[in-house]
Amino acid sequence: MDEQLFFKKLNSLCTSKEIFCFLSSLEFMTDTMASGALRRISEVEVDDNGLKNPEGVLENEVFRALCFQFEFESSKLSNTGLLNALQALIKLRIDPQSTLMASLFSEGEERLGKGQLTVKNLCAFAESLLELECPSCATLEQILNHMQEKDIEKWSPREMVTVYKMLQVTVREAQQYQDLLSRMNSVTLTIVSQLSPKFTSIILNSLVALHQTRAVPLVTALCKHSVKHIPYLTGDELVNVLEAFLYFGHHEQIFTEALEAYVPKSIFTMHPQTVSKVMQYCCRKMILSKPIFDAVAEGFISDADRFTTEQIAEYIIPFGTLNYLPPSASSLFGKLETVLHARFSHFRPHILLDLLHSCVLIQRYPVNFLPKIFSPYFLQQLQAQPPGLDRTVTSQLTQLFLTVTLECPFYEGPKLLPKYQVKAFFTPHSSLDVRLLKRVKTGLLYLLKKRIYFASEVLTPYFYTVDIEIKLDEEGFVLPASQSEEVHRRIALCVDGQNRFCVNSHNLLGEEAIKQRHLHLLGYEVVQIPFFEIESLQNCRSMAEYLHKKVFPHTYELSC
Repeated sequence: MDEQLFFKKLNSLCTSKEIFCFLSSLEFMTDTMASGALRRISEVEVDDNGLKNPEGVLENEVFRALCFQFEFESSKLSNTGLLNALQALIKLRIDPQSTLMASLFSEGEERLGKGQLTVKNLCAFAESLLELECPSCATLEQILNHMQEKDIEKWSPREMVTVYKMLQVTVREAQQYQDLLSRMNSVTLTIVSQLSPKFTSIILNSLVALHQTRAVPLVTALCKHSVKHIPYLTGDELVNVLEAFLYFGHHEQIFTEALEAYVPKSIFTMHPQTVSKVMQYCCRKMILSKPIFDAVAEGFISDADRFTTEQIAEYIIPFGTLNYLPPSASSLFGKLETVLHARFSHFRPHILLDLLHSCVLIQRYPVNFLPKIFSPYFLQQLQAQPPGLDRTVTSQLTQLFLTVTLECPFYEGPKLLPKYQVKAFFTPHSSLDVRLLKRVKTGLLYLLKKRIYFASEVLTPYFYTVDIEIKLDEEGFVLPASQSEEVHRRIALCVDGQNRFCVNSHNLLGEEAIKQRHLHLLGYEVVQIPFFEIESLQNCRSMAEYLHKKVFPHTYELSC
């Protein structure tokens, strides 16, 4: 039969039984036809769980005859027949240690050593090796050395992707093949628009693994290209894209918008690990996307029982970090409490602490679990596992303790011993904007005339650092900052730069929101000075007028 007619007929068949019946009717097949038949069998009989009907395929007489031909006549096969058969047999889960596979691998390596393989053949051989659990790095490196000598500009997108995957597996030090990588990155930049969702994801994953931080133009182009592919990416592919955005520090508003369109529609079919990565992306980039968060809350309420403990934490922590309660908050945290009661002992100590700490940021108090958190046994567990009781961990413990002290007066469980308490909270996301603070201090000096009437970066006895503190006596007069007697009121100015808010939002981050809430409960008059209210003020006088209205609306007049 003519090869073209053969493949047309072969590709119309949908079961191995039909394929074997068709092959039995033929008197002769070329090796290309025979390897094509194996490939078609692998396509119809293999799914995500493996070979659907092992006995019906592997014990079939026609299949065994094909394998016999490939094993004992491997030296007579064309390159295409040899490599296509190898790929199909690997997909069919044939034992790589069998004499059949050993014969084919040996023949492929011999032709590789003699330089008889084209770029297409080299990549097909590499794809077969990459499918194995423990591919031969020596053979892959040999293929790479041949590929280095080829004209990269003539490679197809598939061939380019295969070489990226080879480099990812074999390269211990990127410097070894950095020249090849640099040339590949340049050529790939010109074909980004031709890349499928799968290829885009694979290349981004390889660039992360190979630490290609200098390939900024390529990374930017791939990230932008990935936006239109979001609905077509598999869960693993979307995770690769998100990890690349995180690793390279890239951010695209249109990417967030694409996620906002996709996640709410797909939340009940997405794998929990994919959703976890979406939430990690939003959390690390400080992106408060209400459509995404609301959908994730619904997904958690529906399916949390089947999540791992890590996934539970990854779903919930961003709500606290970004200071957001969804419309379904009551059901969301009710479900969380149910899950915690059922699986409390399954959580790793640091993950559990992160989770419960995030809850108090948004006024959800895990009172029923705090006796266990403050117990000597749990604290010993924290200390025994990395990162131990570092500053972040002790800050979280102290803030939990302060929260129940201030906001849950009915709590009568164990207290946190002083030796586990910090002197000052560690707030990595809410560091002080020094430039903004300087502008506010200049305005206050213009307003109050003397620098002695306010203090900056004041550490309170309650673990918080106040950006600017002003003291007033009983009649409302400003006292020197150093005076500790006759202080009737304390004003805490919170100079909130952009880094204390979610991206493109006026929504305070959780760690700053709880600070201002606690300062108020501790007796301070909290006055927020957000960046978006003062960034347009042009001079000292306009800043002073703003501060006068904000800080002293009734008790102090601005003199000319």
